[in-house]
Amino acid sequence: MAQDHLVQEAFGPPLAPREAAGAIGLGVVSLLLAGVLPAILGALNAEGRIGASGIGTCAMVEALAVAFAAALAGILIPPKRLHWIGALASAALVAANLATLHASGTSVYVIRACAGIPEGVLLWLMVSMVARTELPERWSAVFFTALVTSQLVLALLGTYVMSRWGADGGFAMLAVASTPGIVFAFLAPDRYAPLPKPEGASGFPPLRGMVALVATLVFACANGAVAIYLQPLAHQAGLSANVARIALSASLAAQIAGGSAATVLAGRVQYFTVFVFTTVCFLAAWVLFGLSIPAWLFIAANALSGFAAVLMGPFLVPMTIEADPSRRAALQSASAQVLAGAAGPACAIFAVGEKDVRGVLLLGACLLLAGLAIIAGLHFSARRERASR
Repeated sequence: MAQDHLVQEAFGPPLAPREAAGAIGLGVVSLLLAGVLPAILGALNAEGRIGASGIGTCAMVEALAVAFAAALAGILIPPKRLHWIGALASAALVAANLATLHASGTSVYVIRACAGIPEGVLLWLMVSMVARTELPERWSAVFFTALVTSQLVLALLGTYVMSRWGADGGFAMLAVASTPGIVFAFLAPDRYAPLPKPEGASGFPPLRGMVALVATLVFACANGAVAIYLQPLAHQAGLSANVARIALSASLAAQIAGGSAATVLAGRVQYFTVFVFTTVCFLAAWVLFGLSIPAWLFIAANALSGFAAVLMGPFLVPMTIEADPSRRAALQSASAQVLAGAAGPACAIFAVGEKDVRGVLLLGACLLLAGLAIIAGLHFSARRERASR
């Protein structure tokens, strides 16, 4: 019976629930900002501290830093002495959030890029646990559910905090919310077993694994491009910033449902079926964003998009494992997803204007369908290879 209460690793010894919870906690701390990012960047823009294009730029530089820090950590850092690595990264993140207070212009971009480094290290610590489990999509779903629940609480609190103290109140709130990461670091495992690789191979994934990471990047990039412009899209529909904030909270609530659905569906439904379903959800939501619609429908559309985003996320891991059974690509899946969060806003810069941002909706649709096409090619070629054996 004790075996039922352990996280069984595919590689290395089993992990106790306390260790798994600590690792997931570090992952939650690493991505807390994402839940309030549209609101906090919208507040910076409203206060004149960054321009409209600066919304995408700021999101891009931090996400790039997170992605590259997580990827390099997975390749270069041996998975041992992790307690102190996690604690120091958590402390550095708290300091970076506090340093953003009163910053404006270029200094905002520099500080948030610096914040992305400890965020990436914390994300790597969590992914290192998930990539070694027997059912990684289920543990990814558990992580996403914990993350969006925390983000929802933060977004609801942020609505009050930022209405009184603006963007600085939001960053102070993030600093406080990041502090538990120091405790989580000492609950998480202090080391992990190394992942297997062929003799003489580098730590990089093989070609098919790299293609799977590109597919992850393009597919997830689509939602990142659209989501960051939530508040401007609301304004163009004739709706207020408060409606955008409510839509963000509704999205986070729907994301909890999406994470719960992914947990239940893990191991029962093929990832490609999930991707087709979520593609339809995204396209339906984005069509509505391009229209002049009432507030309730805008909020509902954003909730649908949020549900699809979190339902989709955990199934990107088994997609990379099908392409690369060594799981080296799976170890980089979260980095690719975070990089998509940077690439989406970066691409969106060229699709939006100061007065009209709806071009990002067409961009998002093109990226989404291109990513799905690459995933389909990988999936059906893998099926043909298995059938021919």
